[in-house]
Amino acid sequence: MSSTIKFANVILERNERSVGFPTLYCTADQPFVFDKEEGAWRLFDRGHFDFTTYFNSLSVMKLARYTDATRFFLHLEVKGAACTYRQTVADALSAHPEVLEETEHVFSASDDWQTLDVELTLLDGTVVAGFELTCDGPVFIQNSYYSVEIPHELRDVELALATTTFKKEKFIEHNIGLVRTEILESDEDIARHFSMHVIDNGRTLDVDRLAGGRITISPNDNVGGAGGFTRGMIEAMEQTPRATHVLLMDDDVAVSPESIKRTYNLLRMLNEEFSEAFISGAMLNYEIGDEQWEDTGFMTRQGTFAPAKPPLRYSKFEDVIYNEAFSIPKEIVKLDQRYAAWWFCCIPISVIEKNGLPLPVFVRCDDAEYGVRCKPRIITMNGLCIWHMSFHVRYNAAVERYQTTRNTMIAQATTGFAPKSDFMYEMRNNVRLELKKFGYANAELVLDAFEDFMRGPEFIGTPGVAEETFMRANRNKEKLVPFDELQRQAHELGLTQFDLVKIDRQLIDSDKPRSRVERLSDYAFDNHQRLMVNEGQGYAVIPVLGWAYPAGVIRGKKYLIVIDWYNRCGAIRAKDPVRYAAIEKRLKDDLKRYKREIAGLRKRYAAHRDEFTSVAFWKHYLGM
Repeated sequence: MSSTIKFANVILERNERSVGFPTLYCTADQPFVFDKEEGAWRLFDRGHFDFTTYFNSLSVMKLARYTDATRFFLHLEVKGAACTYRQTVADALSAHPEVLEETEHVFSASDDWQTLDVELTLLDGTVVAGFELTCDGPVFIQNSYYSVEIPHELRDVELALATTTFKKEKFIEHNIGLVRTEILESDEDIARHFSMHVIDNGRTLDVDRLAGGRITISPNDNVGGAGGFTRGMIEAMEQTPRATHVLLMDDDVAVSPESIKRTYNLLRMLNEEFSEAFISGAMLNYEIGDEQWEDTGFMTRQGTFAPAKPPLRYSKFEDVIYNEAFSIPKEIVKLDQRYAAWWFCCIPISVIEKNGLPLPVFVRCDDAEYGVRCKPRIITMNGLCIWHMSFHVRYNAAVERYQTTRNTMIAQATTGFAPKSDFMYEMRNNVRLELKKFGYANAELVLDAFEDFMRGPEFIGTPGVAEETFMRANRNKEKLVPFDELQRQAHELGLTQFDLVKIDRQLIDSDKPRSRVERLSDYAFDNHQRLMVNEGQGYAVIPVLGWAYPAGVIRGKKYLIVIDWYNRCGAIRAKDPVRYAAIEKRLKDDLKRYKREIAGLRKRYAAHRDEFTSVAFWKHYLGM
């Protein structure tokens, strides 16, 4: 018995990203606007409108892989001026959509809605299919969608959305409103099989005003993203009716409800091979709406998090195709350390039952550890995404130096996370990097993390410790001050040449080459802070990002002025060989202790694996 399901709506949206980057939805030589009177979108005037885009092309190649799809269809509703429909296709080498002239259908001018239902024509190697409209004048479009036929019954799906928030009311209240109006109040099948769990770690949301129906809000202790998402998983497993899948989504994101609808529809069609796959949504740049930062990631051998794909821009058609046709490189496949980040990640409840719950690590590495532990097949697809603030906006040393260092080590010791990654190398490298840039406070954060890891699972698993240690890291990290205070401090130190008016990003991000002798000197003496110690002269301006290493610029300087240009703040670092020596000694002592204790420490962590990932532990930890 075959089944046909409406999979993807043809959408045009009204938000900052659709206005700023309309080619995510439609490539046109005329504008398109929403007409409130008609309740439909108006393709504004005589012109050409191509819907073979990131959101509005159909991912036939991936649907054929993830499902048992046999046929694909388009339903189109238009009225207004005369217009001509033609189907488009594209293969892996397409720079532009190919128009299939034989599919042409002419709509006569009409004030009444006209419909077209067609089966899509596919060519060998088709990656995506779409359509274009050539209009003689204004045309309205509504209620248009792609559907898919599969040769068996659809799967029963109960989808629960779990989102964790901490004092980000603007984002989360907007997303609650979208879910209520665009999903729960829609006439689509998902409305009857969807629920939303908001875990309020800040206890600031108005439950009476925002909750109701299939939307629940759970005031929670501040247990970080790991604790909040875990509570969402538990609530999804215990809700009535019981969820079959839980969709984890960050709070501080913008999302198209259509991405959630397509996730639900895709779950209903999955074939056996992908029946327990994770569905991973891409992270697009909140401020540059067509720019993709990550679409699944992996752990490198050096112990860092890395995106599996290069940066892409979805206003470029070739990037829309590249994203769909992309195959994970062999070197990443061989590592077997891929994960799907939890800004948008749909996980089957059956997988949670088999592999347990996440680790109690507060924030950072919880999603990567869980993905690597479960080793699922991972589904990605154009149109499944969220928009998130970019990394340079969100850089926080308490996260990157403390949480990341500690949590990767905890994860590896507890569940065998990323066995091919050398987190000790990354720890030592980050201490050395911060010391070379006079970032002593942040180097100490790395050692705080290392030492807290060595305190063992009994310390980590204690309720309240996760929040306490993160708050401590935030107190101890390098303090940035507003630009006016930074300018005042510079002049107080006698750096009279420093003038923020003359600072630009070219200067902040610049570096200069070093000779081989200079490189060897920097390696041996850490910018002359050991052995051949000297005070240094002058200053250099460098970026705040911890992974930046403008080695040529910082050589021989007495001061380094760290700039966070986006947030208009910074700090002045002074070379301090005494503090450098103290941190070096602390590192050596920690490494000696690590060498003595690591075998027993790993056994203790591994012995806590079943406890840390159990429902009973987490209910106690969360005070449920």
